[in-house]
Amino acid sequence: MTGPDLFARGSAYEQFMGRWSRRLAPLLVDFAAVAAGDRVLDVGSGTGALTFFVAETFPSVSVTGIDPSAAYVREAQRRASGSRVRFLVGEAEHLEFPDASFDKTLSLLVMSFVPDRALALREMSRVTRTGGVVSAAVWDYGEGMEMLRAFWDEAVALDPAVAARDERRLPVCGPGELAALWRAGGLEDVEERALTIEMAFNGFDDYWGPFLGGQGPAGTYAVSLPEVPRAALEARLRRRLLSGRGDEPFVLRARAWAVKGRR
Repeated sequence: MTGPDLFARGSAYEQFMGRWSRRLAPLLVDFAAVAAGDRVLDVGSGTGALTFFVAETFPSVSVTGIDPSAAYVREAQRRASGSRVRFLVGEAEHLEFPDASFDKTLSLLVMSFVPDRALALREMSRVTRTGGVVSAAVWDYGEGMEMLRAFWDEAVALDPAVAARDERRLPVCGPGELAALWRAGGLEDVEERALTIEMAFNGFDDYWGPFLGGQGPAGTYAVSLPEVPRAALEARLRRRLLSGRGDEPFVLRARAWAVKGRR
């Protein structure tokens, strides 16, 4: 993917989830205790929200972002400058770095979508030095991510068969699940914490429009709908989020579960 298609996809991701990632990134970085001089790996870096936050916050840190999407990597590379930040195409289950290459290995909003999470965690641990920290965060899709909870509740109300696509079914998104994965992976001093942020929307279109960019499971479903059922879903969401008020700003909350452990 090149040219306008690439930038359109990057822009759609930024509007849909990138703005949430930028809010959540500082909380995960603080939780993982990233410090001056660290070598940091961002697994599943997308368009670079976490990578760029680390680089901008810690001038002495070197940070590498890796993502399976070549389009996202190219978009991130376009925005990168200097030698401390780099982006590479690659998968979490096959990290092409030597053992003990990093002090901190982080993953933001990715682990629920990794096909082989146990293998990915082994790889993340392998490339982290002894005593280093491996940390990740995922949305609480079942209860805590109001933007997506509203969407899927109303989608399922219109078509119960859609329940199979509801992101509440994604793995490791409930309390204790990431921590259990980390302990099974041999990490020590495992700690799990809820991270909560808020997002202000200018109005309903600011909420609904990003779904029509086709990003993520919810966006993919939204754009797959024919015009009439899509309009019905839009109407239900408008009633739910505005509660009969005019089209005015509103705020939604999102909770993520974060885990960290020491190699």
